[in-house]
Amino acid sequence: MPEGTYRGPTAQDLDASLLVRRVVPPPAGGWRRALYQGTGGRLNVGDNSRDRNRLELVDQVRQPLRGCYRIALLSLKGGVGKTTTTVTLGSTFAALRGDRVIAVDANPDRGTLSQKVPSETPATVRTLLRDESHVRTYGDVRAYTSQNRHRLEVLASDSDPAVSEAFSAQDYEQVLSTLERFYSIVLTDCGTGLMHSAMRAILENADALVVVSSGSVDGARSASATLDWLDAHGYRELVAQSVAAVNGVRPRSGKVDIDRLVGHFAQRCRAVHVLPFDPHLEEGAEVDLDRLQGRTRRALLGLAADIAADFPRRSEAQSPGS
Repeated sequence: MPEGTYRGPTAQDLDASLLVRRVVPPPAGGWRRALYQGTGGRLNVGDNSRDRNRLELVDQVRQPLRGCYRIALLSLKGGVGKTTTTVTLGSTFAALRGDRVIAVDANPDRGTLSQKVPSETPATVRTLLRDESHVRTYGDVRAYTSQNRHRLEVLASDSDPAVSEAFSAQDYEQVLSTLERFYSIVLTDCGTGLMHSAMRAILENADALVVVSSGSVDGARSASATLDWLDAHGYRELVAQSVAAVNGVRPRSGKVDIDRLVGHFAQRCRAVHVLPFDPHLEEGAEVDLDRLQGRTRRALLGLAADIAADFPRRSEAQSPGS
C-alpha cells in the first residue's frame, strides 16, 4: 500500500458517544426511586413525566450565558410581592447555576430587599459608588454585599429615603458597570414610581422585564398600566419580551377570575406565571427556598426557565463579531 494511504481504524473512530454506555440517571423520588434503591440499581424505570419536566426546566435555567444578563422587576403598586419575587427568583437562579447572581435594590423609598437575606455588611449601593475606584476584584465587591444560603447576593439601598432619592440614572449605570464585570445575572428591584431618576437607566439597560401583579383587580390594573406606560414611552420591544408574574394567588379564594387575568397578560407579554400564596413568604422575613411549598418552588422554576429561554439571544449579541 502506498505511503499515506492507510484506510484502517484511526483515533477519530474512538468516539466517546460510541464507546461509553449511556447511563440513565436514577429516579428523583417516589416508588420509582425506592425500586431503584431496593434492587441495588438493577431496575431503573426512570422518572415520571413531572420529574422529567422539572429536569428539563433545570437544564434550561443552567444553560450557558455569555456576558451579563440584566433583569428588572417592576410594579406600579406596592405590596404585590415585587421584592419577595426578586429574592425568590434570584435565589432560584443562584441555587441552580454555578455562576454569580446579585440583586440590587433601586427603590428610592427605603427598599426592603436587604431584609430578605442575612445581613453581612452595613454597606449600601451608595458606599459602593463612593469606593468604586478601589473595586478591582470580586473579593473587593463582595465586601459590599450580603449573601443567603442559596448564594444569591444583595446590594442594599440606603435606609435614609432622603439619601436614596438622589440615586440617579448615572449612579445606576456606574453600579451596573461595576457589577456586570463580576456577575452573570443582575436583578434590579425597582421602586413603584416610573418617573424616579434611575428608572430610565434601568429600563434602557434591561435584557428582560418582569412585571409583578397581585391576583386582585387593582393589582392587575396597576400592572397593566405599567405596560401601557412603557408602550407609550418607547419600550414596546421590552414589553413584548416581558414576563408577567401574578403573585400570591390563593387556591379557590376570592371572586377574581385568575384565568381571565392570566389571559390578559398573555396577550401583552411573552409569558405569564402564577406564583401561589406561600405561608413562608407571608412572614415577610428572610427567604429560604427550602421552606417554600413544593408548588411554589415549581412555579419559580418555571418563571426562571422562561426567563432563561432568552439567554441564547443575549449570548449571541455578546459573541465576538456580532
